[in-house]
Amino acid sequence: MGDAVAAIDCGTNSIRLLITDGGRDVERLMRIVRLGAGVDRTGRLDPGAIERTRVALAEYRTLIESHGVSRIRMVATSATRDAANAADFHDMVHATLGQPAEVITGTEEAALSFGGAVTGLDGSGPYLVVDIGGGSTEFVRGRRAVDSAISMDIGCVRMTERHLPADPPTAEQLDAATRDIDMAVAEALAHVGTDPATLVGVAGTVTTLAGIALGLDHYDPARIHHSVLPAVSVERLAAELSAMDHDTRAAIPVMHPGRVDVIIAGALILREIMRQTGFTEIVVSEHDILDGIAASIQH
Repeated sequence: MGDAVAAIDCGTNSIRLLITDGGRDVERLMRIVRLGAGVDRTGRLDPGAIERTRVALAEYRTLIESHGVSRIRMVATSATRDAANAADFHDMVHATLGQPAEVITGTEEAALSFGGAVTGLDGSGPYLVVDIGGGSTEFVRGRRAVDSAISMDIGCVRMTERHLPADPPTAEQLDAATRDIDMAVAEALAHVGTDPATLVGVAGTVTTLAGIALGLDHYDPARIHHSVLPAVSVERLAAELSAMDHDTRAAIPVMHPGRVDVIIAGALILREIMRQTGFTEIVVSEHDILDGIAASIQH
């Protein structure tokens, strides 16, 4: 092929692969490995989580080799920024992939997310892109490039581990999570500003909520991409999901098994963002940091 490039995004909850050739998607895969499980509490990456990540990465390397990829860029985000034993993870990546993972800053993560998210959107912005991850949430404002960005340590895995031990969570647990999220969102919006024309949401929490709101009978990226999720739907889904037990959430057709136990926290984060910005809707993008990584290594 020659022109094929591979982008790998290793986050707190998932590791994802995008192989593109001449701008055309050849492979787009996600494996939920929960690399960041327990990091907020212990400050260390769990050996089992590193092994789950290795298995996924070995699968990705096989695909990369079969497509004759010329350039690979693997980016590691929140979990590996925080961990005391990050060297164990990096040794594993080098042994499995044959090259290192880049641990990027929250600001770099924000810029890559923004680049992916605004690709293909009509208009010139400005946009406020929110990327709700497992360990952190990025807030990025700009037109075609980033004007301001901030990364906050509120993510669906981190907030679940910190505040929501019961399933379904108690009212007190939901209140504690909401207070924590509220403070972080307020700080982020004070930094990036709240007067852009369009709010754009990326990553699994937002796309899953959009799929539920659309009433899809299976996860359909084409239907979800560039759909519009109203704030009233976000409020309703946050309340409904918070009241459901694990099995009820797991039975939702668009729900990935690896998202069942963290979707409540994700919905709370999006709800607080919608409340504090005052936006009545959010544009949902299937294109995100993965697309930004791929674009950064294409000639």
